[in-house]
Amino acid sequence: MTITTVRRTGLVLAATVALTALTTLTVISACTSSAVLGPSGSAGPSGPSGDRGADTDTDTDTDTDTGAGQRDEASRLRSVTALRSAERSTAGAGSARVESTTAMGSLMSMTADGTLAWGDGLVGTLTITYTDGAVADAMRRLGSTSMEARYLPDAYYARAGDTFAARTGGGPWIRYGHDDLEDVAGGGAAGLGDQIRGFTPQQCVKLLLASGDVRRVGEERVRGTPATRYSGTVEPARLKTRNPGPGTGRSAELADLTQQLIRAGVTTQTVDVWVDDRDLLVKKVERAKTATGRLTQTAYYADYGVKVTTEAPPAADTQDATDVLDGPRAAP
Repeated sequence: MTITTVRRTGLVLAATVALTALTTLTVISACTSSAVLGPSGSAGPSGPSGDRGADTDTDTDTDTDTGAGQRDEASRLRSVTALRSAERSTAGAGSARVESTTAMGSLMSMTADGTLAWGDGLVGTLTITYTDGAVADAMRRLGSTSMEARYLPDAYYARAGDTFAARTGGGPWIRYGHDDLEDVAGGGAAGLGDQIRGFTPQQCVKLLLASGDVRRVGEERVRGTPATRYSGTVEPARLKTRNPGPGTGRSAELADLTQQLIRAGVTTQTVDVWVDDRDLLVKKVERAKTATGRLTQTAYYADYGVKVTTEAPPAADTQDATDVLDGPRAAP
């Protein structure tokens, strides 16, 4: 493996590790934008048209259908109201402990755990471990399948490891400025810096609300905590034409989320969320078919309001991603 290949592979892998730990949207964009991990996909065909069937034959059937439709709509509106409350409460909590598992076909399987704070930019630390797949194999060749990621408002830091540092002549940490992500990870990473800056756990709730397909599944326990489960299906092709309703910034945010899904070749994504009696998100599951395989991410959120303290690694141990991309600082 040449220095150039090691440098490029290490940069993309470290970027992918740190980004996939956040949301399925970032994992999709990071993976499909990488020349090392696979080509990006294109948008597939839209889902079912949803056209209504033929008219009923009798007035009695019509009345019955109308009554059922009104009950369904009332139930949907109650679910929307509950999820909007969960969106606000989760955003206002400011921080949480996070555990997640992510799998995408034969490409990768990974776990992540740590604490994250949001509001004035993303801050936090996650320990991320690749457990299977092509990415785990590639990281193993670079010396480790586990990585620490530190998130700060202007950049995030990924510990690529001593093997990568020795081969590139720099420190074991790589700094990714949010404004540099597109240059480092490729054109498919457009907008990722803004997404990381604005990350909050309830992004999946926003996506579910925007889908127009929200239903209450029932009461369940999440790790012993009573919670209400809501579910829905997101079709990016339809999101492009939906009016998200009033709310500052919601139209632009929905457009960004939709474009990321379409760039990844996602035609359908299912979202399930669990909300506790404090209107806080305690679990979410997202599933999608993407250009790089079937993707599933499950995340648990706990200890809302936890204190989060994260610092940048020492400058002497850190390489800037753009400098590493330009060339090795020293011969191996």
